[in-house]
Amino acid sequence: MPLPQEEPTPRSNLSEAEERFDRLRRRLGWYLAPAVLMALWFLPIPGLSEPARHLFAIVGMTLTLWITEAIPLAATALLAPALCVATGLGSAREVFRPFSDPVVFLFIGSFLMSEAMLKHGLNRRFAFGLLTLPWITASPGRLYAAFAGITAVISMWVSNAAATAMMLPIALSILAELGLRQGAANFRATPYAAGLMLITAFAASVGGMATPVGTPPNLIGIGAVERLLGYKITFFEWMRLGLPVAVVLTVFLVWRFGRHCPFPNFPLADSRPLLEKERAKIGPWTRGQRNVVGVFIGAVAFWMLPGLIAGFSERGAADPVFLWINARAPESIIGLLAASLLFILPADTKRESFTLEWRDAAGIDWGTILLFAGGMCLGELMFSTGLAHWIGAGLATIFQSHSVVGLTLLFTAIGIVVSETTTNTASATMVVPIAIAVAQAAGVDPLKPALAACLGCSMGFLLPVSTGPNAMAYGTGCVPLKSMMRHGVWLDLAGWVVIVITVLLLGPSMPAKP
Repeated sequence: MPLPQEEPTPRSNLSEAEERFDRLRRRLGWYLAPAVLMALWFLPIPGLSEPARHLFAIVGMTLTLWITEAIPLAATALLAPALCVATGLGSAREVFRPFSDPVVFLFIGSFLMSEAMLKHGLNRRFAFGLLTLPWITASPGRLYAAFAGITAVISMWVSNAAATAMMLPIALSILAELGLRQGAANFRATPYAAGLMLITAFAASVGGMATPVGTPPNLIGIGAVERLLGYKITFFEWMRLGLPVAVVLTVFLVWRFGRHCPFPNFPLADSRPLLEKERAKIGPWTRGQRNVVGVFIGAVAFWMLPGLIAGFSERGAADPVFLWINARAPESIIGLLAASLLFILPADTKRESFTLEWRDAAGIDWGTILLFAGGMCLGELMFSTGLAHWIGAGLATIFQSHSVVGLTLLFTAIGIVVSETTTNTASATMVVPIAIAVAQAAGVDPLKPALAACLGCSMGFLLPVSTGPNAMAYGTGCVPLKSMMRHGVWLDLAGWVVIVITVLLLGPSMPAKP
């Protein structure tokens, strides 16, 4: 994936009026962000401790800068935790600990493998292979269905970040070829390009909801239910809920982007002979390409292995082999080992060149990595200061729900909203126990509100920092922030409705006490 330039999103597809609005939005951020910081810093808020109030002010400033893009998003992600240290909310070692979180190294490993694909031309080989399929060339809009479906299925068994890292380089190469075929100077700045990036990233998060091992919030929710309620959710009992939600939302994605980011008026089917000719020019497989494909397939196999073991084992995620592999070969370590192997495998022994050189690594998207890590820093501080609990409990008090339906509606929404500002894992850790506690206090069955809250925490599509796939898609330079927010809010709303209906209709209930 290419490193974004100083301008983080393409602007050539904006009209003159939109350009003026964009400049105004950025200029407004310079004044609005410090105003939000000062207002929240000194505003007395009942029930909120001083450290939590100060963090609330910094989070408000950070969100303002992210939304207005007054400064680069990655720079804001570094500024926010630095301010947290400077204001005494924690030591530098504590605050910046998320920068060494395993998911950060999963990003690095995935980005390095993606860079190797680009270096050795595998992107063009894969792109032409997909573009020459009769089913795809019959309708370019079917690329949406192909990418959404493939990414969602992969994400059922590996992390959404890993699934996105697999698919985005292929999507970028397809966009490059489509631009050449259409004669467009900057095809990646079109709405269709943004749509292909977003549908890939969104489908990765949606697909992870289908199985217990698809994304960490699922396991966190299952563990919280078993720990706090004594109810064990089996692998396939979860799939009875998660799979319908994932399927419906994937179909919604294909409809949404096909309608609002349509393919330009370009007869791709007529270009199939030319595409076949270009595909033939690629030539035979090189040693470097074989190295990258071998390493990539090995990484994917090890990423999928724990999920397959849990799926076929009677003990599910409690299987000893599953636990052993997860402890010694988590996804981040597999990604780093695979990327490291690319620096070892020779691509040309005569020239003494290797599959991946360090100068290639300098080109990966370090800005997105910093952006995501900075968001995780704020997420952890929201828990340690009590700000996250105050937000969740406050929302529950405001809406005063006292039924299973009302609490399911409420905590699905809370899970979605909280996941916009912190990681899905952190959201599930906080929201699910609160949903159980509030439901028990209201004297209603807590199981459905807890499961709905857990599924809601896998949403969050408004900002690049909401999920790893969002950050990766934004890092391609094809996705304007306002485009992500516009499509993300509709997916959040659709997810809220689908999750609530599915959980209320298909969700289990606590067995009656004898």
